[in-house]
Amino acid sequence: MTQDNELIGPDDIAYRLELTPAQLKVTYTALKSFMDDFGHEEHDVHARVREVLDKLPDEASLRDIDISQ
Repeated sequence: MTQDNELIGPDDIAYRLELTPAQLKVTYTALKSFMDDFGHEEHDVHARVREVLDKLPDEASLRDIDISQ
């Protein structure tokens, strides 16, 4: 639930996104690369990116998706 001065609460759904399989694979790969580029001191960023990655199918499920089409 949000307070008067907040548009979206910390546990509210902020956005829903529909992706094609190729877009899903690109999104997963981009987030994984983004997370890998941060140093060890960026625990908060790692945690948020991991939360998003955990909502996506695992890497093995995305492996056979052809993004060239």
